[in-house]
Amino acid sequence: MTEEKGTTRRLLVVEDDVTINQALADRLTAEGFEVFSAFDGPGAITAFDEHEPDLVLLDVMLPGFDGLEVCRRIQAKRPVPVLMLTAKVDETDVLVGLGVGADDYVVKPFRMREVVARVQALLRRVDRAVELAAANQPALTVGDLVLERSTRRVQVAEAEVHLTPLEFDLLAMLAERPGAVHSREALMTEVWGWADARGTRTLDSHVKSLRAKVGASRVRTVHGVGYALEN
Repeated sequence: MTEEKGTTRRLLVVEDDVTINQALADRLTAEGFEVFSAFDGPGAITAFDEHEPDLVLLDVMLPGFDGLEVCRRIQAKRPVPVLMLTAKVDETDVLVGLGVGADDYVVKPFRMREVVARVQALLRRVDRAVELAAANQPALTVGDLVLERSTRRVQVAEAEVHLTPLEFDLLAMLAERPGAVHSREALMTEVWGWADARGTRTLDSHVKSLRAKVGASRVRTVHGVGYALEN
């Protein structure tokens, strides 16, 4: 679904390679989205302010200033889902991207249908977050970690911790059943909206980023199975 209540979702594609930018814009337009394009860091900020997109597809390497700086600036203006497009496969680079507010990433060269699937999954997550907030669900408490689902705020030892929307959803799923082991497939299906072996790196990267924020010992790895949240 690319529309909700009659409103077409607006996407901003930020990619300095003209051919890739156009290919993404064409495919996403064909999927029913309204697509805008930018080709450098400053242009991305201008386009973000002008078009107020529902989601941003953001290349890491850009002229002017890079995608990480773009992500920092747009998240400071208004929280929005960001799908990073990166040629870098180094895990440190991925964690930096997640740390500045990116929700997910795909590594070049990518398949268009994978990008479309990621975009649709991120938008479904946004819709679900709105529904959960409206439902005014009670907070989840695991030891000194408190997760308020209605306001999407997290505290550890009474200190507020900033999580990306995907990190929040991942933590919430783990916190619903403390100590229980959640399989990789279940986490990818519930949090990302799709179950695929290609999501293994994405899940592991998000777990590492989450550990850095809430404490490494809280999220336990069960080798060959998945993860569990401990007190």
